[in-house]
Amino acid sequence: METPGSQTSLHRANLERVVRAVRMAGSLTQAEIARSTGLSAATVSNIVRELKEGGTVEVTPTSAGGRRARSVSLSGDAGIVVGVDFGHTHLRVAVGNLAHQVLAEESEPLDVDASSEEGFGRAQALVRRLIADTGISADKVIGVGLGVPGPIDVESGTLGSTSILPGWTGINPSAELSRRLGVPVYVDNDANLGALGELVWGSGRGVKDLAYIKVASGVGAGLVINGQIYRGPGGTAGEIGHITLDESGPVCRCGNRGCLETFASARYVLPLLQPGHGPDLTMERVVQLAREGDPGCRRVIADVGRHIGSGVANLCNLLNPTRVVLGGSLAEAGELVLAPIRESVSRYAIPSAARQLSLLPGALGSRAEVLGALALVLSEMGDSTLMDGSGSALSVGAPAFT
Repeated sequence: METPGSQTSLHRANLERVVRAVRMAGSLTQAEIARSTGLSAATVSNIVRELKEGGTVEVTPTSAGGRRARSVSLSGDAGIVVGVDFGHTHLRVAVGNLAHQVLAEESEPLDVDASSEEGFGRAQALVRRLIADTGISADKVIGVGLGVPGPIDVESGTLGSTSILPGWTGINPSAELSRRLGVPVYVDNDANLGALGELVWGSGRGVKDLAYIKVASGVGAGLVINGQIYRGPGGTAGEIGHITLDESGPVCRCGNRGCLETFASARYVLPLLQPGHGPDLTMERVVQLAREGDPGCRRVIADVGRHIGSGVANLCNLLNPTRVVLGGSLAEAGELVLAPIRESVSRYAIPSAARQLSLLPGALGSRAEVLGALALVLSEMGDSTLMDGSGSALSVGAPAFT
């Protein structure tokens, strides 16, 4: 029996610290593990050898700073995770291993607003097919990350705003998909998952405090504080789209007037340009036309950038993030939108906060949310999932899909 403070208990804790560091990073050298865990180089070396012998990690030669090193990653046999991203017009699924390698990924059009039943049915079928495509047994699936385009109520697990997905009223997305797949499902809103995706794989790598701004049919922010997603006690942190810019402005779907969303999101911006560009105009097309020199599209994107910058300035004054990452199709506009955002930040943010801020476009594009869903599973799963009672051997064995 392990007792608190015993050598066995301490050893187990050190094993889990090393596994956690590798799990979150994908792969690390032994020197990097020592720095991130605070353990000595000798202790890390012994633990890595034990984990390797138990089959939990793989060690491969690499180089760091021009010197030979050994890269440590979780074993390819340690299990797989699945990411599911519901957008308003698409479904995207990815399958990855615990070494942060994407093994299969596919997207298909889907009107998510119409029916939750159809959405979950399509997701279930696509997940099954991609798992089969990898050639890996379904009983190796440790968990599924699920992204939805709306806030999740922390207490009930249901969507917090039925005006966003009216066909999902009363649905608990995590429970429903878990019932269909027979594995644990972790759910979060799309902006939080975009932040996680960019933090682990994209423009947020190397920082601990950032905001991911997603501009689509709405405007939301995923907030990362000290390396962790901040959701707030009710799960609604990051609703930057409902910062008031004009008390006499357009009525927002939330019931207030002049929210940032009414000046920046696609549902309000596109009607400004559709008379001259047709009713089928999309934000992707607006960005493309702006890059090609269309003056109307350039003007609208610049206006949107200035409005977003006002919201970012508020974030700087309140939270002082190190980095802001702009996601969604609008990020493809590059400096056409980033320069106006910087202009507003420099005007409205506290100078010291503005100076410390770096503003970057997302590196992952439309994949940010589904990769964030993979990262969500990696961050939520317990390290004991990878270790048996003796400390280091694999013990995955999640239930197979039903």
